[in-house]
Order: sequence, then structure tokens, then C-alpha cells
Amino acid sequence: MGRWRLRIDPPSPETRRPASQESGPCVPATPLNVPEPSRTDPALIRNFCIIAHIDHGKSTLADRMLQLTGVVEQRQMRAQYLDRMDIERERGITIKSQAVRLPWAPTEGPGQGSTHILNMIDTPGHVDFTYEVSRSLAACEGTVLLVDAAQGIEAQTLANLYLAMENDLTIVPVLNKIDLPAAQPEKFAEELANLVGCEPGDVLRVSAKTGLGVEALLDRVVRDVPAPVGVKDAPARAMIFDSVYDSYRGVVTYVRVVDGTLGKRERIRMMSTGATHELLEIGTNSPEMLSADGLGVGEVGYLITGVKDVRQSKVGDTITQQNKGATEALGGYKDPKPMVFSGLYPLDGSDYPELRDALDKLQLNDAALVYEPETSAALGFGFRVGFLGLLHLDVIRERLEREFGLDLIATAPNVVYRVIMEDGVEHTVTNPSEFPEGKIAEVYEPVVRATVLAPTEFIGSIMELCQNRRGTLLGMDYLSEDRVEIRYTLPLAEIVFDFFDQLKSKTRGYASLDYEPTGEQSAHLVKVDILLHGDKVDAFSAITHRDQAYAYGVRLVAKLKELIPRQAFEVPVQAAIGSRVIARETIRAIRKDVLAKCYGGDISRKRKLLEKQKEGKKRMKMVGSVEVPQEAFIAVLSSDESGGKTKK
Repeated sequence: MGRWRLRIDPPSPETRRPASQESGPCVPATPLNVPEPSRTDPALIRNFCIIAHIDHGKSTLADRMLQLTGVVEQRQMRAQYLDRMDIERERGITIKSQAVRLPWAPTEGPGQGSTHILNMIDTPGHVDFTYEVSRSLAACEGTVLLVDAAQGIEAQTLANLYLAMENDLTIVPVLNKIDLPAAQPEKFAEELANLVGCEPGDVLRVSAKTGLGVEALLDRVVRDVPAPVGVKDAPARAMIFDSVYDSYRGVVTYVRVVDGTLGKRERIRMMSTGATHELLEIGTNSPEMLSADGLGVGEVGYLITGVKDVRQSKVGDTITQQNKGATEALGGYKDPKPMVFSGLYPLDGSDYPELRDALDKLQLNDAALVYEPETSAALGFGFRVGFLGLLHLDVIRERLEREFGLDLIATAPNVVYRVIMEDGVEHTVTNPSEFPEGKIAEVYEPVVRATVLAPTEFIGSIMELCQNRRGTLLGMDYLSEDRVEIRYTLPLAEIVFDFFDQLKSKTRGYASLDYEPTGEQSAHLVKVDILLHGDKVDAFSAITHRDQAYAYGVRLVAKLKELIPRQAFEVPVQAAIGSRVIARETIRAIRKDVLAKCYGGDISRKRKLLEKQKEGKKRMKMVGSVEVPQEAFIAVLSSDESGGKTKK
């Protein structure tokens, strides 16, 4: 007996009803016929990114755009959809920029009725990830400048705005969170208008949480952001703005096509290295990977060549065809300079090759990461790694431990110094162990130009904090009656550890900070060494200002006295500057009771036993070496990183 089978064909993309129409305020006005990549007229493409200060609602606004354009079904939707890493979702911050392709048919304006392609990039807000933002801006023609309607313009708002202006981008000013009870849209719209150079009425008001005003924002993007410009018939040129390593498919490269067309199965050439590959797959992110036949002028997408060597896909490189390709590469990106250095060592020395491979793969995904091998007498083989700040360090360390299963020790972070000897020889010091011995003429440390935005009532507290950190006041401007911008020159070493925490504490969380490197200055810096039983332990060495050296030495020797187990002999723990000891603690010896079996009898017998023990201890002290347990290294280095914050 036969069975009836019912066949149901899935609806075509043209007639499928987006899931976001089911409920909620984000409802597309018309069914969208999405143009195929490589066939899209550049005049219908808009490339833009969202920039803002931390926690002003970039990722939430991106969520509403995903819903409104129907590219993510309601049942798959989650908050901060484009934040893919667990660490991003746990910390509630964006670390990696994410590009996504959105179809949009404007409901009003010059593009009304025709479906446009919006390539939107959601960017991070923290100062440590400014390099991510700068790369995203270079792939766009316009940007949405987002400001919290309850908090107003913050330091990173200004920093990102200046970055956008340097790239000659069209700026769309937007006030977010207008649904909050504390929102002051009229006041902050005027501030934002003065900053951007427009009328307060031109500042859009939206609520990324409810979706209010997001349709008008997308219409404004289509209207104001210019279409990409490129030569369609020229040899292909595409800029790599990001890459990621996939354990199954190899290197996935994200590109922005500037000229010409890239097609599937073409042979391509990397212009900086000359390496050639076959394009196995090409497509766009909508927001998941969507394969296509090719990418045309102005389009943003991904390429997969099957290459496993992560060094062959460098961010900022230009891709062209192998045959009859372009001869002139695109401008590329400025390489970021690391602000902070720290040593990363595996707990188990045999994990060193795994750590090297893990750093290779992370560097592909994070172009701001730099590293080189180094060795430590105490910790073995590891890497000296450069970061853009302490949050960057913390995130990289956590990613190495989570994604690659490594157990790591990170040494205390320090900045890069330039040391000039009296004989004119110059040294660049990225590690305290590299600090030269002998007669030093000058030591130069990096300085930054710090901008603090805060309510006027906290001016005194902020100035006191900056003066204590060896700061020099550059100027002060009032943005409004109750908000002030204070500018200081500060040594980088004074702000990378705990300056931001102290600033937030003294201003009840209302202040915001941004900084940029501005050069270097001469300073009275010294190297503090820690000696255990007369031997230097390089992992505990630090470069500090002469005025703070004594406090650092006292704090560290006291901590080591608690953590290092007692030996069979007395162990002195000393902090020294050169040959001069500035602090000392003594770990007392474990003493065996040699008189336990002497009951009564002549006192000379007891004296003889004690003298014999004393001679043995003296002999042991001469040849003995102190074993510092791994736990002590971890505890001291982590406590110096965090516990030292309040005392530094």
C-alpha cells in the first residue's frame, strides 16, 4: 500500500515575510528583493559604521537594524547579536568590529522605492580598541555618530568624531536612549549640533531599545551617505580590513572592493607578499556567511582561499587578480604602536609551541597585537607581547586561555622607555631586565595627551588626581554650563594601571577619559630589582619613578615574605636600586628540634648539638638556592597588577 507524500516548497526570498513583522516595532514597510552581490549598482550601495562612547547603544542599535531589515529571523534574534565571542557577551562590551549586509528600501527621500544595500559595521567603544574603529572607518563613506541622550557627549565620542573627520566621512548625528526618564534630548542635541556643525533639528532622535526612529535613521543614511566610487572595468583592488582563523576552512579574509570585480574560482595575488591563491569561496555577511558569485565596486564581503598559514593574510594588504592585476596597491593602514608590554609565559614549559601558534592565530584576528620571543631565568621560555592598553591585555590573555586551553603567567605590564648612556649609546627598553647597568645620562618615558570630560563640580578632584600622577595642565573648556573638558599631558606609565578606576571613583562615575600618544619626556626613572638570597629574580624587576621606588620595594618584599615557603636556612628578601638596598624582609629558617632526645644530662651535650646545627645551617646557606613556587609568581604578579592599583 503506497503512502501519500506532501511536498511543501519554501517561499522565495521575494515573497517570504520577515520574522520581524510578527511582533515588535521594527516592521519593514515592503517585501525586499535583495540584489545579488557583484550585480549591485554601486549607486545603490551605502557603506557606514556606528561610532560612539562606551555603552551608548551601538550594538543595540545594530540589533534593531538587523530586525528592521529582516535579515535575522525573530526566533534567532538575541541581544547584541553581532557580539559573537563569549567574552564580549559576558563583559557587555564590543571587542571586534563586525560587518553585516542589510537590504533597505527607503520609505521617503530620493531613493524611495528602490532597494539599497547597506554595509553596516558595528565598532567597539573602548579606547584600547581605537585601532579597530580606525580600520572600520577606512572601509566606509559615512558614519552614524551616536550619543546617549541621558549622558551627553563623552571623551570617546570626541575621539571617534575626530577619526571620522580625518577620513572625510559624512557624519549622521544621532541621539539614542530618548525613552529614558533622565534623557535631555533638547540640551544634548544643541551640544551635538555645535560639535558637528549642523542645526539641532538635524540631529535624529532614536531609541535603540524600542526601535523608535530607526526607520528614519536608515532613510537618512541612504539620503546623506555618498555611494562608493570606483572604476568597474579596472583591474580588481580590494583592501583587507580584517581576518579570522577558522580551524575547518583556514583563513577567512574580510575585504572592501575598491575597483573592479572579484569572482569565484579566480586566481588572486596579495600585493605585499606576492603570494597567489585560488578563491574557493566568496560572499557577504548577512549577518551569517552567504556565498555569492563575486563582489563588485564598493561591496564588503569575505574571501576563503583554503590557506592555513596565517601570515599570508595581512590586514591592510591589497588583493588583485594574478593575471592582468593592478600594479598600484591601496594606501593600507598605519601600523599601531603598542602602548603597554607584558611577558606571557606558559605554566607548563612544554606548551611553548602551542602558545606561539595561538598568538599567530590571534594576531590574524587582532592586527594591533605584536610579540617576540623572550626567556626568563625564573619563568622559562615565553613571549614579550605588546598591547594597546590593560583591557586589551586582559582580553588577549583570557582569549588565549579560553580558545586555546593554555595556562599562562603574565608579568607586570610596563611601557617602552628610551635610555641614553653617558657615552651616547641609546637603548630601547621594553622589559625591565633590559634596563642597562652603568652611568645613565637620560631616561625618556612616553607621554599622552589625556582628555577628561566631567561635570564642573568635580574639577578640583580631577586636577588633584592628575597633579599626583605628574600631570601638566594644557587647558580647560566649558562645553556647557555644567560640563567641562580638561586636557592634561600625563606619563603613560601613570595612567595605564589604575588612573581610570581612580577617576571614576573620584567623580562618582560621571567622568570619561580618552588619551592619545604625543611623544616622550625626560624623567627620573630607576630600576628596582628584587633579590632572593642575593640573587636577582628578573620577573619581579620594575621601572618606577624615583619618588615611588621605596614604596614599591617595601610592598613587594612584604608580599614575597608571605608567599615564599620557609627554607632550611634563613632567606633575605631585598629590594635594591643598583647596588643600594632600599627595603628588606627576612624569611626565617625552619629549625629542627635537635634537643628533643636530650633529657637532663650535661649542658655541654646540648651546646654541642646546637653548634653542630648552626654549622650545618651556615654551610647550607652558602650552597642552598631558593625555590620560588609557581603560585608565588602568579600571586605576586597578579597582586602587583591589581593590588598595586590603589597604592601606586
